[in-house]
Amino acid sequence: MTRRPVDLTQLITDRIRDIPDYPKPGVIFKDITPLLADHVAFAAVIDAVVAHYGGRAIDKVAGIEARGFIVAAPVAYQFGAGFVPIRKQGKLPSATYMQNYDLEYGSETIEVHQDAFTPGERVLIVDDVLATGGTARATADLVRRTGAEVVGLSVLMELGFLNGRDRLTDLDLHALVTV
Repeated sequence: MTRRPVDLTQLITDRIRDIPDYPKPGVIFKDITPLLADHVAFAAVIDAVVAHYGGRAIDKVAGIEARGFIVAAPVAYQFGAGFVPIRKQGKLPSATYMQNYDLEYGSETIEVHQDAFTPGERVLIVDDVLATGGTARATADLVRRTGAEVVGLSVLMELGFLNGRDRLTDLDLHALVTV
């Protein structure tokens, strides 16, 4: 199937809705489910991530729980790479590495299986939204702890006003849109 060129920024922003006071008062949640339900928009997002990193060798794509899984899995498929879930604490059944981090409305712990990556593997990290950068920073640290190399971090949307990029200056950060 041949896809028509689209204005990616408009396509994305038109299909992400704001949900005020979710999950806590004062937070405006960026709901990507309308984008995911639109085949053209969803395909354009996957194609854009793959195009940006297409010249690089990628062995694994790490998706951050939970919405990052949705984008990361088809990206991994397109690269012929493995998919690795980065999960919240207590969700993985085997031995894990864990990392604590702060986010805009609390703190959290993420984990990855200790055998998810091998030293020297090239890993692309994918998530839906970059806010304060805490989750992305923790994920990059987990990947590096295994001896793997972080090729880059790709996000659907960056919330620029939260300055998360400032915590990630050592990463090749690619945001499809910034608000």
